[in-house]
Amino acid sequence: MMDLLDEPVPGVGTYEDFNTIDWVREKSKDRDRHREIASQSKESTWAFIMSIHDAFSGWLLMLLVGLKAGALAGWIDIAAHWMTDLKEGVCLSGFWFNHEHCCWNSKETTFQERDKCPNWKSWAELLIGYNNGPLAYIMNYLMYVCWALFFSFLAVSLVRSFAPYACGSGIPEIKTILSGFIIRGYLGKWTLMIKTITLVLAVSSGLSLGKEGPLVHVACCCGNILCHLFTKYRKNEAKRREVLSAAAAVGVSVAFGAPIGGVLFSLEEVSYYFPLKTLWRSFFAALVAAFTLRSINPFGNSRLVLFYVEFHSPWHLVELVPFVLLGIFGGIWGAFFIRANIAWCRRRKTTRLGQYPVLEVLVVTAITAVLAFPNSYTRMSTSELISELFNDCGLLDSSQLCNYSNVSDIKLSGNTLPDRPASHDVYMAMWQLALALIFKMLITVVTFGMKIPSGLFIPSMAVGAIAGRLLGVGMEQLAYYHHDWVIFKGWCSPGADCITPGLYAMVGAAACLGGVTRMTVSLVVIMFELTGGLEYIVPLMAATMTSKWVADALGREGIYEAHIRLNGYPFLEPKEEFSHKTLAMDVMRPRRSDPPVSIITQDGMSVEEVEALIADTSYSGFPVVVSQESQRLVGFVLRRDLVVSIENARQRQEGVVSTSRIFFTEYTPPQPPNCPPPLKLRGIMDLSPFTVTDHTPMDIVVDIFRKLGLRQCLAFIGDHHQEGHFKAHGPNTGLSYLTHAPVCSHLSGREWLS
Repeated sequence: MMDLLDEPVPGVGTYEDFNTIDWVREKSKDRDRHREIASQSKESTWAFIMSIHDAFSGWLLMLLVGLKAGALAGWIDIAAHWMTDLKEGVCLSGFWFNHEHCCWNSKETTFQERDKCPNWKSWAELLIGYNNGPLAYIMNYLMYVCWALFFSFLAVSLVRSFAPYACGSGIPEIKTILSGFIIRGYLGKWTLMIKTITLVLAVSSGLSLGKEGPLVHVACCCGNILCHLFTKYRKNEAKRREVLSAAAAVGVSVAFGAPIGGVLFSLEEVSYYFPLKTLWRSFFAALVAAFTLRSINPFGNSRLVLFYVEFHSPWHLVELVPFVLLGIFGGIWGAFFIRANIAWCRRRKTTRLGQYPVLEVLVVTAITAVLAFPNSYTRMSTSELISELFNDCGLLDSSQLCNYSNVSDIKLSGNTLPDRPASHDVYMAMWQLALALIFKMLITVVTFGMKIPSGLFIPSMAVGAIAGRLLGVGMEQLAYYHHDWVIFKGWCSPGADCITPGLYAMVGAAACLGGVTRMTVSLVVIMFELTGGLEYIVPLMAATMTSKWVADALGREGIYEAHIRLNGYPFLEPKEEFSHKTLAMDVMRPRRSDPPVSIITQDGMSVEEVEALIADTSYSGFPVVVSQESQRLVGFVLRRDLVVSIENARQRQEGVVSTSRIFFTEYTPPQPPNCPPPLKLRGIMDLSPFTVTDHTPMDIVVDIFRKLGLRQCLAFIGDHHQEGHFKAHGPNTGLSYLTHAPVCSHLSGREWLS
């Protein structure tokens, strides 16, 4: 007779697609594995060596994840930079050079026109022979739009044909997966390959999106694929999610060049279960990834990001007022963006718009390219725009934003310049930035959520950086012309560098990103690592907290939580409070008039009866009781484990037929001589299912599911022999019923959404 307690059956203990894992069972399996390894390590030298390998395998896996993610991020940065410049021209000395690299070795480049060199030719120069005049402008315009459409068409076609999961940011799905949900293929090799390629195409097309969010998805794909090299991560879903938490930290580390910020981002924003061991390994993996990216040096500036800046002037206490104003703007923008984007995405899901993803991408790309080209601040890549907005104007800057009016008797201090009156060029730049702000705010709403890889970090930062730069220049001119006002007396004298507009841009970027994502601690650390200035942490903290308070007052959900709810993923938000004053008994099903719940007895059912029960119900599991008369709870068995065990028994155990009895007892009673061999399935039963009483408040029940990561919970009904169950609300309810002795009921907590 087959005993599944002693002989494991392939498939038992695994999970189906779009189901939730049982954290308690997975952790119990891992503890049993550790005990077995510890006991065997004392028996032989080889077992001792294998135990050391098992202990070290986690760190080795983190090393591989960091190396792979860092290398992919470096390739993405280099390719995206080259393809973005390809929309405007090509390098004659080597088509693989971007604009900046093409002009590095040119001896004919002047300082005033450092972006112009003979080796770099615009498309107008190549096609019609000159680069000035209306015809040349129209030619460059057309080529810009055509390249943008070509890149976006390639991106959406590859996603649609080969890896539908490669679209979007990926962070909402990563959060759901880390909470215990299973989406087969979302972190697979095809998704990794297509997302890496299409991310470059999407960013290069000039759409209002970023690569930072998708890089988290790419890093998690790397972590998931590399998990298959190690048995303890391949066979345990909870252990695998520890690796994915570390991989999420790696993604932010290579996206922003912020290893510490990446670890805090994983802890604060995406991880559901984050033990101290995972914190250390996340830190190590983020360190390795940052070192790998630094070795590749994708931007040629020995930095990990394109918009690394350093400010030289201190901030003053009076400036906290405009910083807080930027925080208020960021909170309002974040709440507006979430509502508008969710409304647009819901329209996409419920109307015919969602049936034409390729057409939608092409139309949005065409609108973006046509409107972006005339404005130099929307034509450039968003990362370059942020870099220019963060920049602190110095002696060597030739940007239009830094082209202030010259003042006689100017006193220089290093590379810093005192506040000066704005020239016509600066005012023109302000008008262009104001138009760019409106354009970015509107176009990002319809871009995020399309069927291409699209991140939200960079567009949100761009909106805030533009608003911050506008406010910073306004404050700078106010201080220059009215330095005798009370608010400027004592710290802003004539000829001094009082206001740093680039700092306002940085604070605004943090405020808007915080308003959209509701990040706080990790966001401040990421921005600090971007700038390298400890003294600007207080302005960043003030703006970030203000934006979160304002955004929370207008809507409790961040953008990722809103998309999780829109897509119907089963996710118990740890930060959300359960406000309903109900008891477990208030939501139990079935009622007295409903049919009784389905149960399995421990020794009185045949294979045929169990298979009929499985066929007639859609529950993901069944309580096992002593008998129909004495419904005392023995344990709980999952539907999938039952199906797999019966199928394996038919194949591997001779004589098993439909009339064979199924036993969940420890000892099998003697069988009559002519009876077919029984099945002993005690090994697949959970002998200690978690139980509560029917008078347990629902807020405690929900908290139990959050804290313990339960997949199901049984509820005792105290005094009446009535059967019932908690009804799970939400899609794909794994289990929706229960039974017990005296009486019990079941809640599929991972799908509990209301």
